[in-house]
Amino acid sequence: MNKTELGAALRALRQASGKEAKAVARSAVMSAAKLSKIENGRVVPGVADVERILSALAVSEEVKAEYLSVARAQATEATAWRLVRRMGVHKAQQQTLALESRMQLLRLFQPALIPGLLQTPEYIRAVLSRHNLGEDVLMQTMRTRIDRQQVLYDSTKDLRFIVTEPVLRWRIVSTSRMAEQLDRIISLSRLPGIDVRVVPLSARQTDVANHAFVIRDDKTVAVETIHAEVTVTDPRDVSLYIRKFEGFSSTALYGDEMRAMVANIRDEFLRERETV
Repeated sequence: MNKTELGAALRALRQASGKEAKAVARSAVMSAAKLSKIENGRVVPGVADVERILSALAVSEEVKAEYLSVARAQATEATAWRLVRRMGVHKAQQQTLALESRMQLLRLFQPALIPGLLQTPEYIRAVLSRHNLGEDVLMQTMRTRIDRQQVLYDSTKDLRFIVTEPVLRWRIVSTSRMAEQLDRIISLSRLPGIDVRVVPLSARQTDVANHAFVIRDDKTVAVETIHAEVTVTDPRDVSLYIRKFEGFSSTALYGDEMRAMVANIRDEFLRERETV
């Protein structure tokens, strides 16, 4: 089976399962129109699309591995943010929620912003407001991102976050709201299954914090660029990101030492608020 045959093969699997296209599309968190385009070869599905469709069809692990290997032959795919906005930012958040509900291991590196799963509602609003969303869409997207945060309380998952020190100081919201955001990071870092680390500016580095990326289950990497989200699936490329993550992990503060550093920055914001 090659890439051009993948859509037809997925359609055959669905028909054999006896499930209607609308039901499969709903379970796969995509529109029925998109599923139809995939099945008819008008759209080449990404790895995440194929994985969600196969999960909706409840196929065996052997069948899933075969189909995903074909999808991964595409190695790298990019989805422009303008297409995400056209589809609906809240729907993109729903797709991410579906991915996070199935994953067991997450490694997230962020040199620019507090990771979405750790953000307070005020911080979420400030980040999403950059996209010029209407108020209804903004609130819907915020609710979905907050829904995603339920994964933090699933102790069966291994969630690892690394941020650089400037992330804690970047003033996306007011000083009082930044203090609340840092308090949330301190609190969440104590939950089982969650590891939050901070790379301090004082640490000697041998690598460069190029951009944010998320590794899920050592299988896929999502890279956020200015114009698009790039999905990496080739195992050789995924391993590069894993090594980069582990390199920063080794130079980062964690546990009580990390919490003390975050608390000191929080207190700086609080003192500044008092003098205004």
